[in-house]
Amino acid sequence: MKIFENKIFLGFLIPNAILLSIIGINRFLNVGSAGVIVFSEFVILPMLIGIMSAWFWKDFKLSSKMLIWNSILNGFIAILLSFLFLGEGTICLIIVSPLIFAFVITGAFIGKVMFKKNNQTLNTSFISLLMLIFIADSLADHRYENMVSDEVIIKATPEKIWKNVVAFDKIKQPNTYWLFNIGMPSPMQTTVTAYKKGAGRKCIFSNGYVFDEQIVTFDKNKNLTFDIVNQPKDPEIMGHIDINRGQFLLQDNGNGTTTLIGNSWYKLHVFPTWYYDLWAESITRNVHLRVMDHIKVLSEK
Repeated sequence: MKIFENKIFLGFLIPNAILLSIIGINRFLNVGSAGVIVFSEFVILPMLIGIMSAWFWKDFKLSSKMLIWNSILNGFIAILLSFLFLGEGTICLIIVSPLIFAFVITGAFIGKVMFKKNNQTLNTSFISLLMLIFIADSLADHRYENMVSDEVIIKATPEKIWKNVVAFDKIKQPNTYWLFNIGMPSPMQTTVTAYKKGAGRKCIFSNGYVFDEQIVTFDKNKNLTFDIVNQPKDPEIMGHIDINRGQFLLQDNGNGTTTLIGNSWYKLHVFPTWYYDLWAESITRNVHLRVMDHIKVLSEK
């Protein structure tokens, strides 16, 4: 019985220790593009955790329900270790957790089938293939850029709105986006050194983070475009995405209202993009809307 208990424990300990070491070495060596977190870290490696754990648990004939619960616990252990040893932030780990849980569970069921058949050649070949995919993915070049656009209708003319677009005082409206409410920094205020092209602009967030910007297009009452020249690095989202450029366009609707369009261009450093870009778009969109809704309130007074 003691041996079985030890094997259950080892099914949690050994896979997580091995995979934590692999990720640590991979990041230390800066394999591939520096700062890029590849999709294999969230897909292949969690799957390998599940497969390795299944090997330790193969003699227990665990039910599917128990295998799922053990895998969820394994996922929590992996997330906790990432927080303690890899410096990942809480919100980042909340975002990544569905991938971790899904692929640890998937790996556990794959392992259960593999070790039930006990075909050592096939098992070794499959695990070797997963490791080769991880290595190839780590060495590959990863580039992904996107643009998010949003718009609001404001009951005011472009002339009245323009000064609030260039700079605005502190936002007092309560946050409605759930990630902002659990600690993600939200935009609070912008300042500008001058109302002209080439001027410096700052976007200040709720935790004191500051994005330094430079105005590259100053077409009064029509187009304010700015490049992000410096942005904070943070274990949360800020460390995994670069905001390159922002833009506000004002379109006079001819009826006393104006369509305000907000555009942002960003580069993503976390993969797979099919998953993380959903979050990046959602966060960018809610940054847009918090700022644009504030501009709307100020302009319609």
